[in-house]
Amino acid sequence: MTGLSVLTLVKNRALHLDRLIEGLDRSAYRPLELIIVDMSDEPVEPRSRGGFPTTTVPLAAEGLPLAAARNLAAERARGDRLLFLDVDCIPTTGLAGRMDEALRDEDALVCAEVRYLAADAVHEDWTETGLAEAARPHPVRDFPTSGRRYETNAGLFWSLTFGIRRDTFARVGGFDEGFEGYGAEDTDFGFRCREAGLPLVFIGGPGSFHQHHGVYDPPLQHFEPILENARRFRQRWGFWPMEGWLKAFAERGLVGFDGATLERLRAPTPQEIQNARKTGDARF
Repeated sequence: MTGLSVLTLVKNRALHLDRLIEGLDRSAYRPLELIIVDMSDEPVEPRSRGGFPTTTVPLAAEGLPLAAARNLAAERARGDRLLFLDVDCIPTTGLAGRMDEALRDEDALVCAEVRYLAADAVHEDWTETGLAEAARPHPVRDFPTSGRRYETNAGLFWSLTFGIRRDTFARVGGFDEGFEGYGAEDTDFGFRCREAGLPLVFIGGPGSFHQHHGVYDPPLQHFEPILENARRFRQRWGFWPMEGWLKAFAERGLVGFDGATLERLRAPTPQEIQNARKTGDARF
């Protein structure tokens, strides 16, 4: 079916999902549908359904099986163009139309800019103008102010807000479900798209706003899957992903990591995990 399907994943973030739907409902371009893959401990019931068909697909799994969840969302989509939105992203009114236009123009992997909000930035009566004034760009993600830019570094693929044609997603093989849980599944997808000859395009203009949530640095709560996924990625591509996190694990005596080998030494303690949680208004 011709049209743009919007896809998102949720695990215990009902309020973030409500705001995503509200933002999408304000869109100047009406999407064909919204597909929600729900991994929550208890089924999420969105407060707002939006002015478009919404399908919730349950996925019972431990952890955060991002690759499998994204593939399931794409499988259930009816549109021939796909917009993936992380559940903590509020789309601008122009995002859906801008992404649909980009995907109609070119067979590409298309990323839109995500700007980050402080903890108290979103209120019940939020406006896009207010969010735009409060949001800050990511410090290491450079997007054009308008038009499009072709990015040669596939490692800069950003999965928070991206689009791809449905047939192309299937041709690439979707996300590799051998990456179980959190970490590197999106970077691997970016590189496999490059190997398939798909350009990586950063578009300027309307994007999305990232809603604040707790951040761990390093993400010790995902320690085990990060190790396994890092090894899988290196075996395929010949270098380590998430190297900053692996070095941080090594500094804490959790792993042995010398740039060539990665050895698990012990699991982080609950206190170490708690200590890694950023306090205050950390956005990144």
